[in-house]
Amino acid sequence: MTARLIDGKAVAATLRAEVAEKVRAAGFTPGLAVVLVGEDPASSVYVRTKDRAAREAGIDARTIRLPADTSRTDLLGVIQALNDDAAIDGILVQLPLPNGIDAQAVIEAIDPAKDVDGFHPVNVGHLANGRPTLVPCTPLGVMKLLRVTGIETSGARAVVLGRSAIVGRPMAALLLTADATVTIAHSRTRDLPAQCRGADIVIAAVGRPEMVSGDWIKPGATVIDVGINRLPDGRLVGDVAFESCREVAGAITPVPGGVGPMTVACLLENTLTAALRRR
Repeated sequence: MTARLIDGKAVAATLRAEVAEKVRAAGFTPGLAVVLVGEDPASSVYVRTKDRAAREAGIDARTIRLPADTSRTDLLGVIQALNDDAAIDGILVQLPLPNGIDAQAVIEAIDPAKDVDGFHPVNVGHLANGRPTLVPCTPLGVMKLLRVTGIETSGARAVVLGRSAIVGRPMAALLLTADATVTIAHSRTRDLPAQCRGADIVIAAVGRPEMVSGDWIKPGATVIDVGINRLPDGRLVGDVAFESCREVAGAITPVPGGVGPMTVACLLENTLTAALRRR
């Protein structure tokens, strides 16, 4: 068996086109502000990608660049100004933040109605209660990939590898809402391979290069690789050993070109959603 590829790049392109069409039909220009503190190279590249995608979709994107030594007080002041700015519908603070700045305090300072990352405790609470509002972009993108690919979640057993607040926990909540039976596995889980072998859907988000091998996967299962890791030789790989898993799985996402493009597309959709709700 060779798994079919789940082409996140193609699905994301379709979603971005749909968002652009809805923006044109809305009759106004949504505004997105991205706050970047410091000069982390990966974050800088990611912010440029978001900025370009937003503009292509007809969203007014504003990037606010602050030096790495910006104080918490000054950063919170910037966020409050964006909360008060009627032209801004979505606010995203690029993580990670420099040492010394409490990321959670910053997230909680964002107006929940403008929290297009979906990390504010109000939005997290709605998601946990099965009534999602603004949802973290990466898990939302995974759910869209499953739906577009025709992967049945209702009644399926899903294993989420990773318990981060950014991916693992919201991913589990979305799968529960979609009627899956969900296990969250992590570094303390006993016999991790056995947990995965019983799953119809495996979602890897642990940040360890190629950790999940083909002998962890049940034949015909769906494998979603959220990880992106750069090896010493410069190659980008996921948390899944792609070639060995592809020989066993029924469907699998590649890295790159799988979940990554969906994260950006869902950010645009969240921005439009926030803009429409605010109006």
